[in-house]
Amino acid sequence: MRAWTLGSGSRGNAILLESGDTRVLVDAGYAARTLARRLAEAQVAPESISAVVLTHEHIDHMRGVAVAQSRWGWQVYGSQGTLDGVTDLDRSRATAVRRGDVVAIGAIDCTLHRVPHDAASPTAVIACERATGFRTAVAHDLGRVPDALAEALAEVDLLMLESNHDEEMLRTGPYPPHLQRRIRSETGHLSNRETAELLTSRASARWRDVVLLHLSETNNTPRHATASAERALRSARAPRPVTAAPQDGVAGPFGAGRGGRLQLSLAI
Repeated sequence: MRAWTLGSGSRGNAILLESGDTRVLVDAGYAARTLARRLAEAQVAPESISAVVLTHEHIDHMRGVAVAQSRWGWQVYGSQGTLDGVTDLDRSRATAVRRGDVVAIGAIDCTLHRVPHDAASPTAVIACERATGFRTAVAHDLGRVPDALAEALAEVDLLMLESNHDEEMLRTGPYPPHLQRRIRSETGHLSNRETAELLTSRASARWRDVVLLHLSETNNTPRHATASAERALRSARAPRPVTAAPQDGVAGPFGAGRGGRLQLSLAI
């Protein structure tokens, strides 16, 4: 399995997963025209996308999905609460998924995990390449990492995890107190420190790459986020390549290769 970030941040999020001829987007938070242009940078035609898995209904995660579905016939999956929050979808090509169930999309099995965020029914996604057992986790927009998800993250080969803000930059920055409280809350976003704590406590020999998602352009920098994550991995004696996903461009591919153990699906 290979993965690209097509952009990640408050102005849009989309992640491309590929296994053979199967191509799955996790989120479609850009206009359809922008999605097509970013996919072209990864040498992927939008018509070849097998499906989109939406993590939640906030505009920076689903902005282009309805137009893209209409234009290219994409199948759309997500929790019932997420799909209910997206207008103009072709409901005949939209499937509600219960969290914990495995959804087979071509060569990839996807499982949705509950996360705490201020959305109707938000999820993280664990994608497993059926033939090899290679697993990729996409976990962004979460105020904390539940234990069940943390256990699942320790068993992936490619970890794509939010590292939204530097706590000191947020505290001294331009955001008003109510917005700072929302971001810091358990239904907000992970800070660099919180992400680093998870990397230290759950450091796994399986991880091949760590990709940091949803960096704030106001309250974080790629340097702050990657330095924090790298320190955490070194302290756990598990150094790995760390990349901060950009907001306005494509990064990757990450994770190409075979997983550590062969398995058919993941259901937690």
